[in-house]
Amino acid sequence: MLQRFRHIAAAVLITSLLAAPASADVQLPNVFSSSMVLQQKQQNKVWGKAEPGEAVTVTIDSQTHQAKADDQGRWHVMLEPLKVGGPYTLVVQGNNKVQFDDVLVGEVWVCSGQSNMAWTVDRSTNPDLERLAAHYPQIRMINFPQVGSQEPIWTHDVQWQVCSPETVGNFSAVGYFFARQLHETLDVPVGMINNAWGGSAAEAWVDRKTLAEDGRFDGLMERWKSMEDRYAELSGRDDLDANQKKELTNLMRAMGGNQRPANIYNGVLESHLGYGIRGAIWYQGESNAGRAYQYRDLFPLMISRWREEWGQGDFPFYWVQLADFRAETAEPQESDWAELREAQTMTMDKLPHTGEAVIIDIGEGKDIHPRNKYDVALRLARWALANQYGIEIPFQSPRFKSMEIEGSKAILSFDHVGPGWRPFDVPQPRGFAIAGEDRKFVWADAKILPDGRIEVSSSEVSEPVAVRYGWADNPVVNMYSQTDLPLTPFRTDDWDGVTKGKQ
Repeated sequence: MLQRFRHIAAAVLITSLLAAPASADVQLPNVFSSSMVLQQKQQNKVWGKAEPGEAVTVTIDSQTHQAKADDQGRWHVMLEPLKVGGPYTLVVQGNNKVQFDDVLVGEVWVCSGQSNMAWTVDRSTNPDLERLAAHYPQIRMINFPQVGSQEPIWTHDVQWQVCSPETVGNFSAVGYFFARQLHETLDVPVGMINNAWGGSAAEAWVDRKTLAEDGRFDGLMERWKSMEDRYAELSGRDDLDANQKKELTNLMRAMGGNQRPANIYNGVLESHLGYGIRGAIWYQGESNAGRAYQYRDLFPLMISRWREEWGQGDFPFYWVQLADFRAETAEPQESDWAELREAQTMTMDKLPHTGEAVIIDIGEGKDIHPRNKYDVALRLARWALANQYGIEIPFQSPRFKSMEIEGSKAILSFDHVGPGWRPFDVPQPRGFAIAGEDRKFVWADAKILPDGRIEVSSSEVSEPVAVRYGWADNPVVNMYSQTDLPLTPFRTDDWDGVTKGKQ
């Protein structure tokens, strides 16, 4: 086992070395390849490496751009906006020539996160039918490898793939269905940059300097520093006993894994930061659920850093709220997954051009990887179509607005309900709990008032002070707007949760 992880570490080092071009050779990172998609209606950065001082010429269509490699061998040019469609040929000429064919111009999105975003079409609902129908040559995807590193990886050995019945099975299912909806609606090429990594923690997607200097994540960083120090200590010894060898094996896995701060930022993200995109879709949070209060700060920090590093302003960033998962409970309980969902929802109030696809209704209690990725993708696509492409469709789930107490009843108001409510399966709203000053929640009776507000009460609570909805790992809920978007889980209280203070 130790030998295996030494091989992995060596492979990462070799990848880093190979990332630097040979003397006098012009090279570009792998996000530039034949069959790529460039973002329409904006300038697009093209960059690479060459011999220091080497003149580099980039041509595409009728454009010609020139640059000179700096003393580190780095160069870049900015392409002017190209007409949507293609195919184009991109040629980069220095002391050698690099040519990329079948280049299209349309819409480019990043699809990122952990396993539920990485989950492929082949492992989702109806993969056989999806493969049969996947004749979409204007949809392309690039799947980045999973490499964890504290040193930046400049390029990887993967390229863009054209969607076909033969290739689509390996596409991110959420990414593909999102792209297909955009492509069929807008009639333009769509490219998806898939860099998702199953089990990844949000801190692995952020550069180390930012995390260390922020001050809110000192406990997290100290924990990893202790692990790193212990790894350095053990890896330098030849006299380890059996328990120490096992400990070193686990530490080796952590050092190159997807939880260590900045590992994915360096190992994956750095290679394509700055590539022209419209925005990003994100499905992650399961790995941070035990530290949900921390996620309130970490998640918006991650988004902000991506935007700063990408250099394209506050590009849209839409995420999937955690689905329902684990066993249903007979009585209201505290829940780290509910707290993580709350942290996700809070991010919409902290950052502009963000949005949340609520899927509290399409998870599977027995499986952390629900197979229905199609509806997940459509709820993300609604955000993009409405906000980036000016299409008038409902896109935001109903969300709690305010509460008034009238005697023994709590009257709740909501935003984004649209034409009204549509309880699913049974006419009575389900999923509400209510509590008094004792903070003991019990299931509540709820009814929809004529003006769209919801009245919540219980014979066990004569003086209510707080209401919760969908507050569980796997809540039983049934509230939708008439436009079939589920009510966002919420609580009206701010009482300390089970993840408060956890680092």
